[in-house]
Amino acid sequence: MTLKRAVPARHVFAIYWRTWFAQIRAIVEYPADLWVMASAGAVWNILQFAFLAVLFANVPNVAGWDYHEMLMLSGLLSVAGGCNALFWDGAWSTGTMVIKGDIDYRITRPAPVIIQVGSSHIGMQSIGEVVFGAAMFVYGWIGAGIGFAAVPIGVLAIVCAALIQCALVTALCAVNFWIKGQASIFAFLLIELQGNAMKMPLGIFPSGVRIVAMFLVPVAFVNFVPVSVITGHMSAWWLAGIPAAVIGSVLLAVGVYRLGLRAYDSAGH
Repeated sequence: MTLKRAVPARHVFAIYWRTWFAQIRAIVEYPADLWVMASAGAVWNILQFAFLAVLFANVPNVAGWDYHEMLMLSGLLSVAGGCNALFWDGAWSTGTMVIKGDIDYRITRPAPVIIQVGSSHIGMQSIGEVVFGAAMFVYGWIGAGIGFAAVPIGVLAIVCAALIQCALVTALCAVNFWIKGQASIFAFLLIELQGNAMKMPLGIFPSGVRIVAMFLVPVAFVNFVPVSVITGHMSAWWLAGIPAAVIGSVLLAVGVYRLGLRAYDSAGH
C-alpha cells in the first residue's frame, strides 16, 4: 500500500483531540453505562489494595520494599494501563481492522493511520483504574514520607509511564499486520507480564528477567525504575533512562506500524 506524506505535528494532534472528544460526546450520551464502566475499572485496583494489605500484615517487607512503596509501584502501573485505555484504546483494534479491511479507509484519509486507529475507541472502564491507581500512588507517596521536592519527578514518572505503555502496546498490536489475527496476542502477553511481575520489586526475579524488563522490553521504566528512584532504591541518574525509554518505545511503535502498513494488502489477500 502507498503511504501518505508526513503531516505537521499540530495537524496530527488536532486530529487526535477532535476524534477523542467526539468519542467522549458519544459516550456521555448514556450516563448510566458511563458510570457502570467507570466504577468497574476500580474493582481490580481495590483487590490489589486488599492483597497488599493482607501481605504486609504478615511480612515486614518484600525484597526491601515496604507497604507504601509497593502501593506506589502498583498504583503507577494502574495509572499507566488506565491512560492507555482512556487515551489510546483503539490500538487494540488493529488486528480486527486488518482482517476486515478497515485500514483501507484510514489510509485514504489525510491523517496518520496510527493516530486514527489509536483514537478510534475509548475504554471508559479505565476511569476508575486511573483514579484509584492515582489514589494508591499518592497514599503510598505520603506514607513513604516523600516530600514535595520530588513532585516534579512524580509528574514526569506518570507522563512517561503512560507514553511507554501506549507505545509498547501499539508496537505489539501492530504485529497483527503480519500474523493476521483479531486478537493482539503479544500485547495481551505484555499486560499479563506486567500484571504478574511488575507489581513486585524486580529484585525477587532472576537476572535474566531483570535484563529483559529493563533493556529489551522496557516495562520496568513504566513503574519500577521511577518508583525506585523516588523512594531511594536506585540512584537519581536512572532518571535519564526514563525519557530514553519513552523515545525508544515511541520510535519502535511508529516504526513497526509503518512496516506493517507497507506489508498491508487489504482484506481477502
